Amino acid sequence: MNIDGQAWRTIWLEPDGRSVGVIDQTQLPHRFTTRTLSSCGQAADAIRTMVVRGAPLIGVTGAYGLMLALQADPGDGALAAAFEQLDATRPTAINLRWALERVRDRVAPLPPAQRAEAAKREAALIADDDVAMCEAIGDHGLTLFQQLAAARPAARQEQPFHVLTHCNAGWLATVDWGTALAPVYKAHRAGLNIHVWVDETRPRNQGASLTAFELGREGVPHTVIVDNAGGHLMQHGQVDAVIVGTDRTTRTGDVCNKIGTYLKALAAHDNGVPFYVALPASTIDWSVADGVAEIPIEARSASEVTQIQGALVELDRPVAQAMLGSMATVQLSPNGSAGFNPAFDVTPARLVSALITERGVCEASEAGLQGLYNGA
Repeated sequence: MNIDGQAWRTIWLEPDGRSVGVIDQTQLPHRFTTRTLSSCGQAADAIRTMVVRGAPLIGVTGAYGLMLALQADPGDGALAAAFEQLDATRPTAINLRWALERVRDRVAPLPPAQRAEAAKREAALIADDDVAMCEAIGDHGLTLFQQLAAARPAARQEQPFHVLTHCNAGWLATVDWGTALAPVYKAHRAGLNIHVWVDETRPRNQGASLTAFELGREGVPHTVIVDNAGGHLMQHGQVDAVIVGTDRTTRTGDVCNKIGTYLKALAAHDNGVPFYVALPASTIDWSVADGVAEIPIEARSASEVTQIQGALVELDRPVAQAMLGSMATVQLSPNGSAGFNPAFDVTPARLVSALITERGVCEASEAGLQGLYNGA
């Protein structure tokens, strides 16, 4: 995708062929910086601290993390230890374990001397597959958006097609294109008059910082809103569709996504607004039927709730003016107030209008997913 006229992916193999480059998403939107990962430990830390985030990108980073581990020690013990280290970083997103298992199963039968190179090739394939799947999701979503826009009353045909998003499910959450934002990018490039309502997505503000950054670089009209404004906009006919990503989807069509997604689905259901979920096959967990009961929900640090990070724009003391624009963390709540920070919630399939996958659009149900994937 486009950053100041240059095409970027979120993760890449460095020229030395042994280390991995990533965009440091903790610095966005105020600074665009990259990091080099040279060890499995650094890859695990990047996932854990959300230098990289988004289910598909976490998976690719994990795959390259195994490559880095095998370069240091290709033995069976080191492979098993690296797998467990990486798998433990983010428990909710199924893509991570899926990618780790794919690399492990590819290299385990090989002689140790061949494992690192085979892991490198497999990780690159996973990355390329992700790009292809996300672009296909964009194509299927574009068709859906065009149909919805054309079906609006004549009086609204000249108005923008308003889409509401939650969290970041764009190219920063994947290798390229994104999941929920891929149809938006396709629609914008196809000439559809589209506008995006961007949920800020507390507590880490992935919408306000990452989605808005992406859309701005691509030139897509957008407006950042507080998380609780979506229902109001729907009540007043200012949302034509809601589209989100997912970190894990059950075989029955329940979707686990960033905390607050469930509330958006409830508001959409109450106001007759279609609620879509975009996902690649790697996000489907065929072993789970009941998302609420069976999907583990990551609880992150309470400090993400009680504090907030941003760029300094105003200071009381003139002596500190040189600090303007620098990154800072500030306290929001009173000292001593506890915080609770579940990172995800589950939206039942009954609230999902349809799933948009790389293979097409289907009902959020076991029959719908089986029709596309035949259980695999």
